[in-house]
Amino acid sequence: MMSSLLLAGDLGGTKTLLALYELEGDRLSCRVRQRYNSPEWPSLAPMLESFLADHHDQSRPVIAGCIAVAGPVQRGRARITNLAWDLDENELAAGAGLSQLELVNDFAVLVYGLPHLEPHQQVVLQEGSADPEGPLAIIGAGTGLGMARGIHAKEGLIALPSEGGHREFAPRNTDELLLMGWLLRQLKLERLSVERVVSGTGLGLIYLWLLHCGAVDESYPLKAAADAWQSQPPGTPGRPDLPALVAARALEGGPLALKAQELWLGAYGSATGDLAIHELASGGIWVGGGTAHKQLQGLQSQSFLAPMRHKGRFESFVAGLPVRALIDDDAGLFSAACRARMLAECR
Repeated sequence: MMSSLLLAGDLGGTKTLLALYELEGDRLSCRVRQRYNSPEWPSLAPMLESFLADHHDQSRPVIAGCIAVAGPVQRGRARITNLAWDLDENELAAGAGLSQLELVNDFAVLVYGLPHLEPHQQVVLQEGSADPEGPLAIIGAGTGLGMARGIHAKEGLIALPSEGGHREFAPRNTDELLLMGWLLRQLKLERLSVERVVSGTGLGLIYLWLLHCGAVDESYPLKAAADAWQSQPPGTPGRPDLPALVAARALEGGPLALKAQELWLGAYGSATGDLAIHELASGGIWVGGGTAHKQLQGLQSQSFLAPMRHKGRFESFVAGLPVRALIDDDAGLFSAACRARMLAECR
């Protein structure tokens, strides 16, 4: 094992990261890492072959691999909708000359890295006592709201994907009830999922609602950006990044942006506490996703932590769990390497 290499990948619609890792004692070390523009390639197979041809000298075998993919994986197959790529892990393994290669959803794969994170990859949000054999869970707001859990089995940790972000949003107070009604009308929906509120897009929508409630004039900060963001479809060139603007404005002390962020953090904290109860995640909870690093100060505040703990008869359970923010931008790649290591050790 000491002389062998592991292949890790993180495949998205715009970019793909590929890396070779070496196991040094109990620590994974990245030997080479390369970024590719996904749309420039006809499929993943030639990209893998090119990467290995450029960076693998054949003196040490690549004995296992794991690729995190942006989308669901069923029976070793995945379709990357944005690229029209159909992937089969057995075909990819054969083409790359690997005895084992696994495709894993790019959020669920994070579970495999959680037990191996180093201090610089995470920040403690709440101290607690973890059951080393208990279930783990991770939640992450980004474009949507990702959730996944991990359970311990004889063969090691097993990651179980989830679509919990699509469960019903349950308002906890008058503000959330009014917000829910406005979103249902504004988005012409019959039901409201949690990720409509707890996501990057959700932060922008909360700000729009507050603008609507406040009847502000055209000179109000971010009003023009909010109008453009609302009127232009996602992906429109030059469309303002309203959620990022709101977060930046909140740091400057803008009252409406601060209110939007407080509402968003409250809903996020409540969803995190719900996940902890649903999974009985005695092994710990992690908060990841694209907003974790950017919103770290908010995640450390009582705006997030108090609603997370406020769970009635389960308040003491949630308050006793270790909760950490996953802040490593390469966590997907690292976690894929951790899964590849598991595959190699189970051969």
